[in-house]
Amino acid sequence: MSYLEIRHLQTHFTKHAGSLFAPRMEIIRAVDDVTLTIEKGEILGLVGESGCGKSTLSRTIMQLIPATSGEVVLAGESLTHLSHREIRMRRLDFQMIFQDPYASLNPRMTIFSTLEEAMRQRHPGIPKDEIYGKIIALMETVGLDPAVMKKYPHEFSGGQRQRIAIARALAPEPKLIIADEPVSALDVSIQSQILNLLRKLRDDFQLTMIFISHDLGVVRYIADHIAVMYQGKIVEYNEAEHLFQHPQHEYTQRLLHSIPKLPASA
Repeated sequence: MSYLEIRHLQTHFTKHAGSLFAPRMEIIRAVDDVTLTIEKGEILGLVGESGCGKSTLSRTIMQLIPATSGEVVLAGESLTHLSHREIRMRRLDFQMIFQDPYASLNPRMTIFSTLEEAMRQRHPGIPKDEIYGKIIALMETVGLDPAVMKKYPHEFSGGQRQRIAIARALAPEPKLIIADEPVSALDVSIQSQILNLLRKLRDDFQLTMIFISHDLGVVRYIADHIAVMYQGKIVEYNEAEHLFQHPQHEYTQRLLHSIPKLPASA
């Protein structure tokens, strides 16, 4: 059995359509019969343009949005049928890294308080001196100087804030990380640093990861397998290099052609 199984998952929304005198309800099939399997320790790249449904899929996996139908199975346990209380406890094992770390961090909490709060979800009774040591080690793991732990999010650069967000995701000691466009708002030089950090964390902690992006070039660098999403469906899935060398679906081919290419040297 794979570590994460997504079985015929559907997430639909309804919206008002039509005119004032002829109203009707329209169904938005944001996630439409998605089936995927992810092995333990694997990085799956989920790629597609804005509006294709990839962020809705990630939030459905996280149980932040209820599925219309289908099932999410993590380590043999169906998350879809758990109660809200059970999901809150189980969510320690799967954490999310968002595109905008500033929006996801509490501006009124220091970095120490943010990481302490996340750690105590897993270890509520841990002594203060022990958690202090764990926070120092965690900050060093993600490339942050522990001397800045008493500072607030607005005092850091975008790349540093993303490292803080990664540290917070790691604090409850999860086994699955979902990273939703974690480098799209960063400079290219900072992007490579964060991508290298995520790959190292995968290896060091045996993490399983879903890396979501609209950029196939970024996904190629980090992913073992790539799933291409279009209009709520997975239209192509393959090993990363094989997909780049032999794209089958027309949409995948369009995405590949859209990757910027360096001009030929004179």
